[in-house]
Amino acid sequence: MSEPLLALTVEEDDIGRRLDVVLAQRLPEFSRSLLKKAIEAGGVTVGDRRERPAYRLEAGDEVRVTSVERPVEGPAPEPIALDLVYEDDDLAVVNKPAGMVVHPAKGHWAGTLAAALAYHFGDRLSSTGGPQRPGIVHRLDRDTSGVILVAKHDQAHERLAAQFQDRTTEKEYLAIVLGEPDRDGDVIDEPIGPHPHIREKMAIRRDHPDARQAVTTFEVLERFRRCSLLLAKPKTGRTHQIRVHLAHTGHPVLCDKQYGGRSQITPSELAGGVAKPDEPALLERHALHAHRIRINHPMTNERMTFEAAAPADIEAVLSFLRG
Repeated sequence: MSEPLLALTVEEDDIGRRLDVVLAQRLPEFSRSLLKKAIEAGGVTVGDRRERPAYRLEAGDEVRVTSVERPVEGPAPEPIALDLVYEDDDLAVVNKPAGMVVHPAKGHWAGTLAAALAYHFGDRLSSTGGPQRPGIVHRLDRDTSGVILVAKHDQAHERLAAQFQDRTTEKEYLAIVLGEPDRDGDVIDEPIGPHPHIREKMAIRRDHPDARQAVTTFEVLERFRRCSLLLAKPKTGRTHQIRVHLAHTGHPVLCDKQYGGRSQITPSELAGGVAKPDEPALLERHALHAHRIRINHPMTNERMTFEAAAPADIEAVLSFLRG
């Protein structure tokens, strides 16, 4: 049997600490995300058993790291147009279109934002997120449009990431939802964790050990007969947070297949009727747009606001509802 990459016996300083955190410190050549994957794949054992990345180490635990998947090369540059909201020597702000995946993943190896960034900026991007995520500080769901930050060097990346961690960023989303909330504004404070049955979904999980606190505030901007336009402000950054929270209130985002049951709608259906034969859809993705973000500039500390207007498909729905 080959020598392990790391073998250690847990001593006092590491008692109670997360397994993945300790390994990331001991094996700095690997990112924490890669080490998490190695733990989940069985490349790390504690004694003779497999544990979760969040396992809290105990005194005397024998930890062995036998295999970690090496980082793959970054995304191949692709000449994809970018809608740049802002750019300087330290960061760029992109208005991401709906339908674009942020970074390569299973089933989405081409056409990503990462590939477009690699083409437009080359090696002028941070490496902190790993080779598959050059410059990418945070993410948006594939069908969510709007503003996303890009770091041009590692120092900018680390300082921007710290703002997300410290929750000093302010994010505002426009969301068209089904129905009318019974109040003009509210705070949704419900923990989010993995869905109990569907791997691709998240859910409100009050008693699940992997659930994490999630807080979203919203205000109603406009009310229509069957829908409402909301301004949603997530205080935390959980996966699918706004979509899960709004669905939990009984007002899912319009055309959110995962949490609302359908992925498109025609004008006739939006008016309360049935679709006409061969009637084109008015919207074919969930009606969620990252409208505005406020941050401190990573180098000057100046408070800055970046904004992207609602795209044509969401504006078309709003025009129809207003009419």
